[in-house]
Amino acid sequence: MLVVAVALTAGDGTVLMQQRDFGAVHGGLWEFPGGKVDPGETPEQAAVRELSEELGITLNIPALEAVSFASGHTVPVKQGGKGPSRPLVILLYACRTWQGVPSALEAAELAWLAPGAIAALSMPPLDYPLAEALKRYLSAG
Repeated sequence: MLVVAVALTAGDGTVLMQQRDFGAVHGGLWEFPGGKVDPGETPEQAAVRELSEELGITLNIPALEAVSFASGHTVPVKQGGKGPSRPLVILLYACRTWQGVPSALEAAELAWLAPGAIAALSMPPLDYPLAEALKRYLSAG
């Protein structure tokens, strides 16, 4: 399964994280906004669509900066961890410009955090290496 995630970065250097709805798989855990790439979509198109659906904002594809990816873990096909699982690859992008004000349309909560504070959150396993890669990326640029 191919998934995209976007680290929205505000002018003060903080990054938007969202807490998954408590009824969802990984409910209550924090993550970068994003979601699955649909058939026929590029990852960048999926990022634009997902952030519109989840946060009510508009992204422009040229504003997306490739940061890193994480892979190798599997996720259960059904909520509750039952049933077969499949490989997961998450592509992480950074974005410093967008239109609109992010709202928690599909999340329990949103928080703006310093990049170094993200790894202290309770997150799905693949988000930890992405958080570290983002911290390195932001400190280099």
